[in-house]
Amino acid sequence: MRSSFRLPPLNLLAIMHDGTMAGASFMLALYLRLSDRIWSFTQDYLVESLWLFVALQLMVLLYFRAYRHVWRYTSLSDLITIAKAGTVATLLFYLTLFGVMRLENVPRSVPFIHWMTLMLCLMGGRVLFRLAHDRALIARLMGTAPERIDVLLVGATPQAEMFIRESRRSVDFPYRPVGLIDVDARQHGREILNVRIYGGLADIPYILRKLERKTMRPKRFVLATPHIDRLQFDTLLAVAQDHNLTISRLPSLTELKAGDRVHDIRAVAVEDILGRDEAVLDRDAMRALIEGKRVLVTGAGGSIGSEMVRQIIGYAPSELLLFEHSEYQLYLIDQTAAEMAPSLRRHPVIGDVRDAEQLNRAFTQFKPEIVFHAAAIKHVPLSESNPDQAVLTNILGSKHVADACVAHGVAVMVQISTDKAVNPTSVMGASKRAAEIYCQMLAQDGALTRFVTVRFGNVLNSTGSVVPLFQKQIARGGPVTVTHRDMTRYFMSIGEAVQLVLQAAVLGLEEENHAPIFVLDMGEPVRIEELACQMIRLTGLKPYEDIDIVFTGLRPGEKLFEELFHDAENLLDTRHRLIRLARARTLDRIAVLNALRDAIAAAKEGDTARIRPLLTTCVSEYAPDQAAA
Repeated sequence: MRSSFRLPPLNLLAIMHDGTMAGASFMLALYLRLSDRIWSFTQDYLVESLWLFVALQLMVLLYFRAYRHVWRYTSLSDLITIAKAGTVATLLFYLTLFGVMRLENVPRSVPFIHWMTLMLCLMGGRVLFRLAHDRALIARLMGTAPERIDVLLVGATPQAEMFIRESRRSVDFPYRPVGLIDVDARQHGREILNVRIYGGLADIPYILRKLERKTMRPKRFVLATPHIDRLQFDTLLAVAQDHNLTISRLPSLTELKAGDRVHDIRAVAVEDILGRDEAVLDRDAMRALIEGKRVLVTGAGGSIGSEMVRQIIGYAPSELLLFEHSEYQLYLIDQTAAEMAPSLRRHPVIGDVRDAEQLNRAFTQFKPEIVFHAAAIKHVPLSESNPDQAVLTNILGSKHVADACVAHGVAVMVQISTDKAVNPTSVMGASKRAAEIYCQMLAQDGALTRFVTVRFGNVLNSTGSVVPLFQKQIARGGPVTVTHRDMTRYFMSIGEAVQLVLQAAVLGLEEENHAPIFVLDMGEPVRIEELACQMIRLTGLKPYEDIDIVFTGLRPGEKLFEELFHDAENLLDTRHRLIRLARARTLDRIAVLNALRDAIAAAKEGDTARIRPLLTTCVSEYAPDQAAA
């Protein structure tokens, strides 16, 4: 089969241009140096030398693959390629002339002048073509460019550079970057693509006045850094409010997807103001834990469970069993899983962890090797008013899952727990602590299954959490309801929480104890009132002026502050800085198991009066809220 090489028409035009320019540069160099005496230059060799240089230049350009570049997008790297090709061709040409004619009658300055005229001729056409097709430049010169919003970028980062570059290139770009601020003092006074880095956060009032004098006062701050700590964000938010500016953020490089544009700036989310550094994870070990395994997730449609499913899919399990009692939530997460991994074998099962027979059938049929137990009743006030349901789901359901893991030889069961299980004052917290205890006792009995418990605080934007409630209250004009002025909570994004759960599962395999309890580092606790104020300010409104905040009093089972570990647990460091190990406590085994059995029996009978006293026997540190009782 014959194959032919066909040069595209545009490349033929480029070659014709470069051949003409190469010849012109040679003649121009001679004329600049010799003027009217140009014909004295080796009269017998002038034409031959001209054609020799044109041929050499075109061959070198082809060798450097210069014709793969699109002229309308000519960049600095393209011009560097042209410079290299021109330099090599010039050297080869004059070395050839020296070998043939010893450069007779050729002034020594001609090669240098020739090199400069060559660069001008070859590059000039490309640059002019690029400028002629730069719609943004033409629109600005013609005065037809659309009105842009002046913005001040926060962070001298790759995202900022991309944003500025696109603002130069695109005629319909909606923003004009007028300056940058950065916390690194070494960057101050420098420029990124002619946009100056004026100073740091403390200099913002001065920077705004300076830009205003230049008629470049920004209307918006745009966060171009993926991480900003809470104090820095507080400073920025206060300045924005004082100067009637809004705050947005650029998508991080990992958030950009096909079809996204760099100027698709986004609203600042609550997660952005936590000021948490991105966790460094052992992803290879996490992949080794999950890849090729059959994985079951209970509560797969819930806030934690659904994020667990999404992240587990990224580590290529062989099969994924989605166990969820809500038909609609199961449908949603199954659709998400199908979109993420169409070839993954999925098994969506409508089921309730309270039903031991149903669980065992699922275990028998699908034979999971790793189980993530996320099913739970987690709403504190609802658990107080329905203690029997909390016990049946959080204790009996967890017992059923743990027993099934042991009976079916599951290698690892990862149980999602909560900071409310530490010194609990609520049924929800006590029931979750009881589930922890039961798994520890199974391990003490010699079960081959490893029971890894991961304990953490509130996750942002989870179902029933305070953030969606505040958002609704702000949207309808307030008031925002906070239970107590001094209440604090630990917060973490759902994505980070699940990442650390998977990391803790890896650490659990390294522990001698077959039922370790890991505690996630939640950072500094956040005052709920301050969280409400920040969320109000993010909308451009002022707390207590535009949107009121009302204190409603503690609800049944609530504490003013949460704890992540009991004093007797003596937290130990692990090899991951954000995960710590809580040392197991010695318990009265017989008394605890009897109390668990009786609490479950009372819950089945609907005898709510007996549940709290029995839970105090199971969980000795449990101090029931008398108002709820």
